[in-house]
Amino acid sequence: MKYILKILLGISILFLLQNCNRQSRCSVSSPDTNICVTFLNENGNLTYEVTYKGKPVINPSQMGISFKNLEDLNKNFEILDIKQQTIDENWQQPWGEFKNVRNNYQEIAISLKENEGENRLMNIIFRVFNDGIGFRYEVPKQSNLDKVVISDELTEFVFSEENDVWWTPVHSENSFYESFYKKSKIAETDTINTPATFKTPNGIYLAIHEANLTDYASMTLRKTSNKSYVSELVAWSNGDKVYATAPFKTPWRTILITDKLGELATATLMLNLNEPNAIKDISWIEPSKYIGIWWGMHLGKYTWGQGDKHGATTLNAIKYIDFAAKHGFNGVLIEGWNVGWDGDWTADGTNFNFLQPYPDFDIEEITRYGALKNVRLIGHHETAGAAKHYESQMEEAFKFYHKNAVNAVKTGYVHKYLDGKEWHDSQYGVRHYRKVIETAAKYEIMIDNHEPVKGTGLQRTYPNLMTQEGARGQEYNAWSPDGGNPPNHTTIIPFTRMLAGPLDFTPGIFHFDYNSQNKARVQTTLAKQLALYVTIFSPQQMAADLPENYDGVSAFQFIKDVPVIWSDTKVLDAEIGEFVVTARKDWDSNDWYLGAITNEKERVLSINLSFLDKDMLYKAEIYSDGKGANYLSNPYPVEITHKTVSSNESLQINLASGGGTAIRFKSIPQIIK
Repeated sequence: MKYILKILLGISILFLLQNCNRQSRCSVSSPDTNICVTFLNENGNLTYEVTYKGKPVINPSQMGISFKNLEDLNKNFEILDIKQQTIDENWQQPWGEFKNVRNNYQEIAISLKENEGENRLMNIIFRVFNDGIGFRYEVPKQSNLDKVVISDELTEFVFSEENDVWWTPVHSENSFYESFYKKSKIAETDTINTPATFKTPNGIYLAIHEANLTDYASMTLRKTSNKSYVSELVAWSNGDKVYATAPFKTPWRTILITDKLGELATATLMLNLNEPNAIKDISWIEPSKYIGIWWGMHLGKYTWGQGDKHGATTLNAIKYIDFAAKHGFNGVLIEGWNVGWDGDWTADGTNFNFLQPYPDFDIEEITRYGALKNVRLIGHHETAGAAKHYESQMEEAFKFYHKNAVNAVKTGYVHKYLDGKEWHDSQYGVRHYRKVIETAAKYEIMIDNHEPVKGTGLQRTYPNLMTQEGARGQEYNAWSPDGGNPPNHTTIIPFTRMLAGPLDFTPGIFHFDYNSQNKARVQTTLAKQLALYVTIFSPQQMAADLPENYDGVSAFQFIKDVPVIWSDTKVLDAEIGEFVVTARKDWDSNDWYLGAITNEKERVLSINLSFLDKDMLYKAEIYSDGKGANYLSNPYPVEITHKTVSSNESLQINLASGGGTAIRFKSIPQIIK
């Protein structure tokens, strides 16, 4: 039997690794054979192309690297060697949207040598998964190539059709991805951020991004035609893109490909292309649900700086700790606790002192009291983009927090540039953010990074990188001149921004009649705020509203019950910009949770419950939009009903305009016979 299996495996590999020769071309397919990548070395050029279910989705696209003061590394190569391998393994996350991740791909590693000039060496590696492809360049150590300045990559993405694309602009609106996603034809874009999500006229979805962004510049996409983009790396302030010394590797360039939209949101390719966990002891890494004074600051109830409304006081912290303990939350975030917030702190981050609390904030008393209540203080380091200043205090600042039993820190970089001149997503920024994560791990501290460089799966290697912002979050609903996030915003980000990893969106607003700048407001129903805890993943999840706005509201029970990490995730139904229905299974039990959200349109959906475990009965606790609910005129009504269900049933849900439904499927300890 073993001999027969080996023969079958060999036949399978020969089928999946097709047409490989050392002259000009090599093809490799995904394990399920739906995706095929072909590498070509013809007419002096390096190109790749991709098909999905036999039809082209990426036409021949150029490859290579461009250097400053050196010849480009992109043409006149001979193939020295082609190595092939198949990997099929499973690994377990310490937290995530899935407990177990399958890492299954076919790989070809192509060794190249220039056949004229300097005879330089380069390798290109392709990995083809069932959910997409990843490829990277490797420049080995060699006598005629040492320290280099990369002026750009020459990687193209040439689509076979004029696709629709959901995209955000690069740096023109802000420098940390806080823009609305626009939908247009490729021809109507310019230079765009990744992840960027595309839909072909035939209903195939593709998403371009990158994985394992390490000591390199972030990749953006510059439009070159109505069907194509070329990689454009984010520059240092002097115009250089990347400083590197051979041997070096680029990040993986990734393309998710599927004809099922839900599979786009649940792809694990990016995680699989990152290195395994580098932290030996992860017992201190604890996903959490927390509260804080943050929303009160954005509404003007509290201030970050000193004064009559200073929010970061010992009394406020203790009040919030009491509320957290009463309702089962294990963290309280306090911002504005340290010296440096007075005046226009956004103009000069060098005034921040990360070791000196304001006089009305007794951190030792607060953490002592929190320990008695089993509630941790969540720390905060706002830098206003002064990265070097932060780094000068970073070691001692994390040591200070560790001494005071603070094991999670929210970091912030509210400034267009880092240190007055460098982009957040340049190699400069990438290096800084990595230093923060690694230093925090040294002191057993988890990070929630705001104004970040985009996520590329680094949480696999450093699972203390819990969550990030990098999107228009809830705060825009407090003060944005455009009135806040429209109802369709949260139906787009699961298939765009969230392809980059966890999002600290801060849901859970229950009070909608607040006074705000520019008449901004939360444009959802209350039931949709509940559903966001399921549709938006973050292992550190906030109940963002003021504590008093939860008192006496029955719907608050869902926030108390809903987990923050999941053993399984399924997108049951969705249309980008219209609606999303997501189901997730609790990490530690047989319970499932469902979130359904819509844009400004009312809709009725029929939900097939076949995702539930087959041998179980469930008590469905349903929080739906109540009679007359509407995000504009009456966001408050929530109807709470209960029903016993099983996996062979369907459930009809009614979503109000701007509304949602949240359901807990609580397993009943009874086996169906």
